Amino acid sequence: MSKISRRRIIGILFPTLLLVCPHFVLAKKLAVKVISSQTICQQQDRYIGWPTVVLTRDKELLAVFSGDRDAHVCPYGKTQMVKSSDQGATWSAPMTINNTPLDDRDAGIIQTRKGTLLVSWFTSLAFMRYNIKPAEMQAGWQRHVEKLSPETRQAWIGNWIRRSSDGGRTWGEYIDTIVNAPHGPVELADGRLLYAGISGKIGDSESPAPPAGKRIAVAESRNDGKTWKIISYIPIPEGVENGEDGFHELHAVETAGGKIVAMIRHHGSPGDKYLWQSDSRDGGKTWTQARPTDIWGLPPHLIRLKNNWLLVTYGRRKAPFSERACISRDEGATWDVANELNIADAPNGDLGYPASVQLDDGSIYTVYYQVAQLGEKTCLMGTRWRIEESD
Repeated sequence: MSKISRRRIIGILFPTLLLVCPHFVLAKKLAVKVISSQTICQQQDRYIGWPTVVLTRDKELLAVFSGDRDAHVCPYGKTQMVKSSDQGATWSAPMTINNTPLDDRDAGIIQTRKGTLLVSWFTSLAFMRYNIKPAEMQAGWQRHVEKLSPETRQAWIGNWIRRSSDGGRTWGEYIDTIVNAPHGPVELADGRLLYAGISGKIGDSESPAPPAGKRIAVAESRNDGKTWKIISYIPIPEGVENGEDGFHELHAVETAGGKIVAMIRHHGSPGDKYLWQSDSRDGGKTWTQARPTDIWGLPPHLIRLKNNWLLVTYGRRKAPFSERACISRDEGATWDVANELNIADAPNGDLGYPASVQLDDGSIYTVYYQVAQLGEKTCLMGTRWRIEESD
């Protein structure tokens, strides 16, 4: 083929590619520019995990997490919150929102358009499996378990939300959300709250498992989080290793075009921890069959940036250990895995659950948990960063 012919073909194809798939041609290299990184909350000889952050309409950052713990699994987890009024430069001391008789885990937070704060979490009885308990803590845990009557366990095991209409100073009743996921629900453009999660009571071997096909569920609230009902289920393809049990810890986001993208943590064969994705184009009533992405990590947290890109953050629990992110420029149709973003390195694999908000100046604030130094228990950390583009 002559040079002239090649030029003519390129001249025809280039504008066509711009129209059909503009990011294929125009996508630039991405990098993380860290503005600041710090420990937000560290509790002496205590364990912290599984945070979420929100930027309120009063421009205050609120981060919630499970704190004051013995270990990754223990009876004593509490839902706690810290605040920042200066874009994450400084943070308050932790305040406790929930301290039920069970283990309060995986805190999520959003603020609705009405100004209501919703904090979500689930309670667990996993600490009753004594084989996972540190030996030096067995006696204390045993005494705690002996205080938990069957009636108490049944009353408190579940998936919960509490609401605050005064900026988090006081919190209302315990509301059953039916489903659970670490970062909680999201608000849609039509005002509904959508919660993609796992149905059933997590960590409770005494409760029946959800029927087949109804474990990965989507619930909604039409009254600002006061009541919830399941409206749909996300289908999993047949023959997937571990079946539905291999999927949990979802999060969702609504795109500028009105599509809802949900991503799911997956555990397959050893080492297979790629995120899976499902989409809805009818407000969450129906979903595409879940499919694997090329993003390795867990679990997902999704936001839509001001330029309408989607940002998913997740933890990398294999070397090199780190908090990571990936961008989609086309509403989740593709993800720029080649330009995976490294937000923060970590000393070991006890890390993750990063959640992000975009600040008014376009920078991103991400909270996550990990150890600050080897030999310490985990703490809550935060990084303020920007996405930089280059040719």
